[in-house]
Amino acid sequence: MLLLIWQYAKVKTDVHQVLSAVGPRLRALRQERDTTLAELAAITGISSSTLSRLESGQRRANLELLLPLAQAYQVPLDDLIGAPPTGDPRIHPRPITRHGMTIAPLTRRAGGLQAYKHTIPPRRARQTPDPQTHEGYEWLYVLQGRLRLVLGEHDLVLTAGEAAEFDTRVPHWFANAGSEPVEFLSLFGPQGERMHVRARPKAKSAHAAKKADR
Repeated sequence: MLLLIWQYAKVKTDVHQVLSAVGPRLRALRQERDTTLAELAAITGISSSTLSRLESGQRRANLELLLPLAQAYQVPLDDLIGAPPTGDPRIHPRPITRHGMTIAPLTRRAGGLQAYKHTIPPRRARQTPDPQTHEGYEWLYVLQGRLRLVLGEHDLVLTAGEAAEFDTRVPHWFANAGSEPVEFLSLFGPQGERMHVRARPKAKSAHAAKKADR
């Protein structure tokens, strides 16, 4: 009986220690990602005051709070509650696989523009498009292979070095259009936030420079 009581007390103590470490770990992670409480609240739907109390230890962590945070930070739930005892806030993003596509997050900051690397293996049979829509704006660049992009009424094939940008409220769908894996980068931002690409100005020709000096 005494042994069972001791084991129960030990488990209870261990759980308390784990939950007590969640708050400081969440705060360190948010600060490392350079994200404000207001930005995190907008992404997760959790109020700024609740997030603040959670980080300070005044609010006990639970799945209802931790699941949206894990999704916002793009890390496994285990990384939020099972970090080393030192509270090491470093994050090692893990690729996820969805519908045969491997997606590796490249950004560490929650909110704002997000960068991803996508890899789609070749398929033997031609796939039937299943376009989806959601809020946001996306820019993509093909690194290698052939990417099939169905965008609204358009059915396009992009090759290495080609780029596209579009409002994600337009139905869209991706697939591999070649016999080799296709890799592409994507930047995704909130609705109304677009990417700005600055081109390098062309160097003046010798004739134009001589003319300008006159």
